[in-house]
Amino acid sequence: MSHTPPLPAGSAPSAPAVFTHALPSYLDPKHLGPWGIYLQQVDRVTPYLGSLARWVDTLKRPKRTLIVDVPIHLDNGTVAHFEGYRVQHNTSRGPGKGGVRFHQDVTLSEVMALSAWMSIKNAAVNVPYGGAKGGIRVDPRQLTRGELERVTRRYTSEIGIIIGPTKDIPAPDVNTNEQIMAWMMDTYSMNEGSTATGVVTGKPVDLGGSLGRREATGRGVFTVGVEAARRIGLDVSTARVAVQGFGNVGGVAGKLFSEAGAKVVAVQDHGGTIYREAGLDVTALLAHVAQVGSVAGFAGAEVIANDAFWDVPCDILIPAALEGQINEKNAGRIQARMVIEGANGPTTPQADDILHERNVLVLPDVIANAGGVTVSYFEWVQDFSSFFWSEDEINARLVKIMKDAFAAVWQVADENKVSLRTATFIVACKRILHARDLRGLYP
Repeated sequence: MSHTPPLPAGSAPSAPAVFTHALPSYLDPKHLGPWGIYLQQVDRVTPYLGSLARWVDTLKRPKRTLIVDVPIHLDNGTVAHFEGYRVQHNTSRGPGKGGVRFHQDVTLSEVMALSAWMSIKNAAVNVPYGGAKGGIRVDPRQLTRGELERVTRRYTSEIGIIIGPTKDIPAPDVNTNEQIMAWMMDTYSMNEGSTATGVVTGKPVDLGGSLGRREATGRGVFTVGVEAARRIGLDVSTARVAVQGFGNVGGVAGKLFSEAGAKVVAVQDHGGTIYREAGLDVTALLAHVAQVGSVAGFAGAEVIANDAFWDVPCDILIPAALEGQINEKNAGRIQARMVIEGANGPTTPQADDILHERNVLVLPDVIANAGGVTVSYFEWVQDFSSFFWSEDEINARLVKIMKDAFAAVWQVADENKVSLRTATFIVACKRILHARDLRGLYP
């Protein structure tokens, strides 16, 4: 790799001091999972918190953790039980905010980490939310539509005691969508006895959803990517892009980069990996994925091995699938000049260090994919006021917030000679802990 960023924002993550953590009794200290990654990230930022470091343990303990049983009648007449979670990590700056994912491998550690990253993300773009997250251990592809609705409604009823428009506002995440949010809103509203459109975001527009919400996360990825590319002298119009995950985040980001002149040369999703050196027809690929459900079978590309995805020659890599995808085993093979994290937690701390050593600039999830929660905030505001904005207004506001937030992070990275991830944590943790300090402890 030959490029050298003009600012030291790609500098190595600061070597953390040795910290000990008072872990919750329900976690296995030998297998902390994603929560362990988050704790390492907090350790790296602690030396930069000044007097606010006295409150840092606040960030290492979720405020509220709810585990629920989700029983439903299956279509065959049997009863199935699924495990559900809702974690509120921090609410010092406002109500909890974060998505709900339906996945067979969801764990409490994962939901805890995702809720914590939401705290950081919301503070980084300065929207008045704390962090929360939810999930159900279920493979939604194995359920009929009726079963999926019953799982959603039962889960919503079970967590209804802690969610609400001024308490905690769920949103879509992995394997959940506008329809899931519509069922959640309706269930909560029926239990409350009045329509509460503000209880979730990412709803259908006809139920109080916001224009631009579906594309918001991908648009945010594109926006910060362009800003970072300009700073390191990378011409987006001639860039080669590889995308992992081609849904609302990766698909939209890939489309926007393509429209800006870049060539999307490789795409990987659960159906496989495809490659075309001359660039994929992104419009045709999006239509294929919408019809088939994955990139599998797309005629305009060659199929390559899934593991070969990490060797694809490219300038920009966008991991937009699940966490932990870039690790110490494959980070040394990545050929991109810049990684833009569309997914939550796709890069392990060890991989972060390897990418730095190879002069690869990493745009962390806690700023890069914050477009979704930013427009969720717009949706929430519109629901409260019953006054809705045009899509152009929403996109313009989103782009401004993302650009301003990224510029602030870049400046902090430059001043402290740290990575963009640590810089984002510095900005966010100071905001969260300053709010905690101002509020004090009750009683």
